Amino acid sequence: MKALAPGTVIFHRFRGYGVITAVNLLTGWISARFGGEARALDLNLSTDEVQFADGEAILFRRAPPDRMPHARLMAAVRALHQAGYQKLYLHSWPKPSGLHWRWHLFTGPRDWMQRSWREGWYGSGADYNVNPVMGWGDNPGADTEELIHALAKFDPQGLAQALGRDEDHTAWFAMVCDALLPGYMYSLDMQRPNGGPLVDMPPVPVVPVRAGLPPYSGPDLPWPPGWAGLWSRVHAMPLPKPNFTGIPETP
Repeated sequence: MKALAPGTVIFHRFRGYGVITAVNLLTGWISARFGGEARALDLNLSTDEVQFADGEAILFRRAPPDRMPHARLMAAVRALHQAGYQKLYLHSWPKPSGLHWRWHLFTGPRDWMQRSWREGWYGSGADYNVNPVMGWGDNPGADTEELIHALAKFDPQGLAQALGRDEDHTAWFAMVCDALLPGYMYSLDMQRPNGGPLVDMPPVPVVPVRAGLPPYSGPDLPWPPGWAGLWSRVHAMPLPKPNFTGIPETP
């Protein structure tokens, strides 16, 4: 995929060669200057037959994009599980506003509440709406193989920690992917109905990843292995590493 950004030289069948001055990949509109024109022209990538300078067509996807990346992440995690990286886990939960869903990939021990955070391995649907990348050097719209290659290049030491066997979780994850992909994602949000106590083992919440999809009507999904008992104890996020030197550590 070639870069499409301000400064890219393009060719238009009626205007000739020009330079992009602004681009909005969410709407498919760009602004470009051609020759000696004093102002930029607005062009639509879907209908105005814009090409790169070497003649390659710029094809813009007309279908609405996923409003959240979770389904793409699920497909990548399933492929990595099949390749032997079974100690790789995907946690997803809604932001307090309920408008967007966060996601977090982690490796190593399967401890859902005391998991460690890694740079570039977590994100939010709110950020994805304006910058549709995962954050580890991937390109917008990258397929499953490209996502895995980018992650392995970005953090090979971190991904190596996912090597190993976790057969019960891998089987659960494959079952969930078969039931939900490509239009739906799961959320591991433990809701309190009307502010009351947690309901022990309710069905896993399911959310569509694209606008216009009907609510999920498939079978109820069980919770992943390792969640038993989490409804009956305090949920605490990972604590910072203790520092006994007295010298502040730089982040």
